Amino acid sequence: MSDERFGLRRRALLAGPLALDGGASLPAVEIGYETYGTLSPSADNAVLVCHALTGDQYLASDHPVTGKPGWWTRMVGPGKPIDTDRWFVICSNVLGSCMGSSGPASIDPATGQQWGMAFPVITIRDMVRAQALLLDHLGIGRLAAVVGGSMGGMQALSWAATFPERVEAAVVIAATARHSAQNIAFHEVGRQAIMADPKWRNGAYYESGDPPAAGLAVARMAAHITYLSEAGLTAKFGRRLQARPDGQAGAKTFGFDADFQVESYLRHQGLAFTDRFDANSYLYITRALDYFDLAEEHGGMLANAFRDTATRFCIVSFDTDWLYPTAESRVMVQALNAAGARASFVELSSPFGHDAFLLESPELDRVVRGFLTWGRA
Repeated sequence: MSDERFGLRRRALLAGPLALDGGASLPAVEIGYETYGTLSPSADNAVLVCHALTGDQYLASDHPVTGKPGWWTRMVGPGKPIDTDRWFVICSNVLGSCMGSSGPASIDPATGQQWGMAFPVITIRDMVRAQALLLDHLGIGRLAAVVGGSMGGMQALSWAATFPERVEAAVVIAATARHSAQNIAFHEVGRQAIMADPKWRNGAYYESGDPPAAGLAVARMAAHITYLSEAGLTAKFGRRLQARPDGQAGAKTFGFDADFQVESYLRHQGLAFTDRFDANSYLYITRALDYFDLAEEHGGMLANAFRDTATRFCIVSFDTDWLYPTAESRVMVQALNAAGARASFVELSSPFGHDAFLLESPELDRVVRGFLTWGRA
């Protein structure tokens, strides 16, 4: 799959080189991005929204591949919590992804061929550095706020730690300051599913036009389970059986078809994902997540990441999120307090697990709106 298949709206080619944490560098960086609202004459109303693992830049506009509304349409727009009548909102496709930004599916200028697995391994901090280049290109020196959930929240933390002078406020939702052994384990299952697919071909599947869709679908299924809660799955599916294609009521087949509704749901999620995402990008981005450890980047002490920062922070967790549980948000808050940073923290109640930040949540809406506007006329 090539990123050229996508109906990209905005793309910036940024001069390099971009030095990466792994020791390699990219000679130039391409970034796909979207903007919403109007930048003020003094460029002081910019808000960067960072997307999660399988997200993209289309947070408040229809997706060019699926035709579906943007992934945070309920949060971003005129009169909404991130109000585009007030804020100039930027969302960029992360480095390593497949919606217009440099990644394994894009072209290596040295060879004229798609990078594949020759693309250098990246980190969350590398993604943030690439975003900083984009902001330079757009003439934005300082952000009024950086906002993100899940991997987006990790980018928000990394922004505040890497470019503290450029971030007035950071909203970190359902995130963590480092990936746990359990997080890494789930990602490794997904990566192995992709690499075990014969169509993966060591990442060189682009010319064939026949990507490892089966392996990528399984990876998505395994990950999707971690985004939900047991209570949410039980309420939505329980042990209900799937209706048969002939219209008959659900019944056990005593075979390995999708007898249960939850099985059918996961299969649909997996297959739909393969239409809009690149398998190699999935490998690279999950590896970047696994490498994320903000304390390790700052001498082994998380508080060091925020020493003398003027950035103010809002940390939000959900009580049913077992992927990045509230305990990990409290670790962030304790480090911020130890560093003397201004930090607010709230745990919200939701039956929906990790994905709660993407779903209707009036409480989250109030928190984000209030935090962004606090202290501003």
